[in-house]
Amino acid sequence: MIPAIVIALYLVVISYIGSVAFRRSKGNTEDFFLASRGIGGIVFFLWIFATNMTAFAILGSSGAAYRGGIGIFGLMATSSALVIPLSIFVIGTRLWALGKRFGHQTQVQFFRDRWECSTTGTIIFALSAIMLVPYMIISIIGGGEVLANISTNGPGTPPLIPYWMGCAIVALVVTINVFFGGMRGVVWVNVFQTILFLLFGLVAVMTISSLIPGGFTSRVEHMLQNPKAAALLTRGRMDPRYFWSYTLVPLSSIMFPHMAIMCFSARKMSAFKRTVVLYPLAIMAIWLPCVFLGAVGASLIPGLKGPEADSILLRLLAQYAPPVLAGVLGAGIISAVMGSDCHQVLALSTMFTKDIFSYYGGQEKYGERGSVAFARGFIVVVTVIAYLIALQRPENIFELATRYAFTGFASLAPIMIAALFWKRSTKYGALAATLWVGASVALAGYLQNTHKAVPTGPVPVWGDVLYLQPLTSGGSLVFMGFHPVVPILVGSALLVWLVSLVTPAPSQKTIDRYFNLTAPAEPALAETAA
Repeated sequence: MIPAIVIALYLVVISYIGSVAFRRSKGNTEDFFLASRGIGGIVFFLWIFATNMTAFAILGSSGAAYRGGIGIFGLMATSSALVIPLSIFVIGTRLWALGKRFGHQTQVQFFRDRWECSTTGTIIFALSAIMLVPYMIISIIGGGEVLANISTNGPGTPPLIPYWMGCAIVALVVTINVFFGGMRGVVWVNVFQTILFLLFGLVAVMTISSLIPGGFTSRVEHMLQNPKAAALLTRGRMDPRYFWSYTLVPLSSIMFPHMAIMCFSARKMSAFKRTVVLYPLAIMAIWLPCVFLGAVGASLIPGLKGPEADSILLRLLAQYAPPVLAGVLGAGIISAVMGSDCHQVLALSTMFTKDIFSYYGGQEKYGERGSVAFARGFIVVVTVIAYLIALQRPENIFELATRYAFTGFASLAPIMIAALFWKRSTKYGALAATLWVGASVALAGYLQNTHKAVPTGPVPVWGDVLYLQPLTSGGSLVFMGFHPVVPILVGSALLVWLVSLVTPAPSQKTIDRYFNLTAPAEPALAETAA
C-alpha cells in the first residue's frame, strides 16, 4: 500500500493546485483558455516540455524498446530533439505574433481568418478533434497502468488499485484540475509535475540500474553474449527507410491543437528562445533512460506480450525499488502522464467552445460566462468518453500514438506552413489536403486492423508496395519500406500546392493583413459564421 499512498498524496496536491488557480481566475474565455496570454519564459519551456512527455514518451518508449531495441531512441527521440524545437522556432513564433495581433486563440480561428473560410475551418476542426482523442486515451491508459502496476505485491497477485480504477482516478483528477483551473491551473500543475519528474527520473534509473542482478553494465554485457538479446542493443531490426521515416513524425508537435494554443499564450517572443535551447537536453534526459531500461528489461522480465510490454518500466520499478521510493518515482511517472492529458482535455474544450459554440452564435447569445460554463461541461463529457474507450485497452501505446495522432497531425503540417508562409495558398487547397489526410489515416487504421503480421515475416496487403512488418505485436503498416506518414504527408503537400494554384486566392486585403505586418492591425474577419 505504501506506493499507492504516496501517489494518492501527490494527486491531492495536484487537485489543490487546481483549486488555487480557480480562485485566481477572471471568469472570461481568454483567461480560462490562455491564462490571459501571460506565460513567461522558463514556465513556457516547462509547460511545452510537459505536454510532450506523455505516456507515449515514458511508457510507450520503454515498451517499444522492450519489443524492438534501443533503435527506438533514434527513431523518435533524436528526430524529436531536432525537429520539434525547429518547428517551434519557425512556426510557433510566427503563430504567436499573428495570434497576438489578431486575437486568435485556436488554429481554426487562424485558418478561417487567413483563408476567409467557414466550412473548411469546421472540417479541419473535426479532423483535429478526432485525431486528438487517441492521444487523450493514451494518457488515461498510462495512468491506469501506473497505478495498477505500482500497487501490486508481485507477479500473479491482484493490484490494490485495479486498472479500471486507476484510469478513473486519473480521469477524475484531470477533470477537476482543468474544470476549475483552466489554462492557469494546467500551467501551474505542469510546472510542478515536470520538475518532479525531472528530479526523480534520474533517481529511478540509478536505483533500478544498481539493484538489477549484476548491475546495469553486467546485464548489458550478458545481453551482448545472447544473439537474440544482443539485437535489442542495435538498430538492426529496422529497415533504414522505416527508421528515417520517423524524421517527419515530430512535425505533428506544432500541429497538435494544445501546442498551437500554448504558442498563443506566451507573454513574449523571448519565451520561445529558451525552449529551443533547452528542449533537446530535456528530451535526452527523459528518453534515454526509458529506452535503455526497456531494452534491458527484455532480458530481466521476458515474455510480455502486446500492451503488457508498455508496463516494463513499472514492473522494474516495483521489483527493484524500495516501496516508498517506488511510490515517489511512480508519482513522477504519473505526473508526466497526467500533465499532457490536462492539456489535451483543455485544448479540445477550447476548440469546441471557440470554433463551434462561439463561432455559431453561442457566445453572442450567452456571453463570456456562458462560454466558460459550456467549456467546463464539455470537459466532463469528453473525459468520460476517453475513459470508456481506455477501459478497452485498444492496443499498445506506441502504436496507437504513431498510427493515428502523430501520423495525422504531421501530415497536416503542410497546411499550417502554407497558411503562414505562402500568399497564394487557398482554402480549397487546405480542404483537399485535410480530406486526404482524414481518408488516408482512416484507411491505414482499417488495413492495420484487418491484417495481422506474423512473427516469421511480413504480411502483404498490396503486393510488395503495402505490407505489414512484424515490428510490433500487431505489425506495422509499411509503404515501400516507409512509415505511412511519408506518402500521406507528401500527398497532403502536393494537394495544398496544386489545388491552390488552380483556385481563387484570398482577397488582397486579407493577404496584406497577414503578410504586410507594418500595416495597422485590424480585428479578425471571421469571428462568427455568416
